[in-house]
Amino acid sequence: MAARLLAARRDRLPGAVKVMFQPAEEGPGGALPMLEAGILEDPPVDAAFALHLWNEYPVGTVCVRPGPIMAAADRLRVTVRGSGGHAGQPHLAVDPVVAAAQMVLALQGMVAREVDPLKPVVVTVASIHGGEAFNVIPSEVTMEGTVRSLDPALREELPGRIRRILEGIADATRTAVEVQVEQRYPVTVNDPALARLVAAAAAEVVGEERVVEHPPGMGAEDMAYVLHRVPGCYFFVGSANAARGLTAPHHSPRFDFDEEALAIGLEVMLRSAETYLGARGA
Repeated sequence: MAARLLAARRDRLPGAVKVMFQPAEEGPGGALPMLEAGILEDPPVDAAFALHLWNEYPVGTVCVRPGPIMAAADRLRVTVRGSGGHAGQPHLAVDPVVAAAQMVLALQGMVAREVDPLKPVVVTVASIHGGEAFNVIPSEVTMEGTVRSLDPALREELPGRIRRILEGIADATRTAVEVQVEQRYPVTVNDPALARLVAAAAAEVVGEERVVEHPPGMGAEDMAYVLHRVPGCYFFVGSANAARGLTAPHHSPRFDFDEEALAIGLEVMLRSAETYLGARGA
């Protein structure tokens, strides 16, 4: 719809607009393959705008924030190896389960004691697998999780800190550990001037009192790749309606939203594009 309306107004737009559809943005697809395919080239793109419906805010609300708004999200994989044995004779084995348990707790201690509390970091171990029988110590445990951060410099330091801590525990428990931290989505950072432009456009649509500054979140967004190449703004459009029972969170099987949010988001996007191009043309 945005593409159709912009095309209808083409004669009064002093510039070009590209519309980007992100396939498989939750997985390996999304913005990065599109960048590699040249989405920002021929003609070159000067600014980018994107929105996300958000059921944490009521419909009629638009949430904009300058600077970091969504976290970097990296994938953590840990393999702990010992030597299996009988559960009743643990002294004859090297137990990777006990070592893995200490590692999980130590990662939380790292966040609490090695990271500036004013720089949010989340380390979540979300998957642990080891062993198949209740009375057998396994020889291997695997863990997977995510590392989230909002500070790009701190993000670069975290893999080294994680390895140091986990390798220290492995040495103390006579196990061996393999640690992989795969950098995935970077921090989503809004350009301050373009965030102000979007906020002004949103105020024209929903009223200044319904434009709020969205706090940064520890979720991640593949639009971050685009905003690392060109300035832009990623914003949220409130989509909940408590009176209609439309308040389930995202990724819930009961998720639903007030479709009025679609019209609001569309209008804010159109006005943002027109305002930006108008300023550039002037």
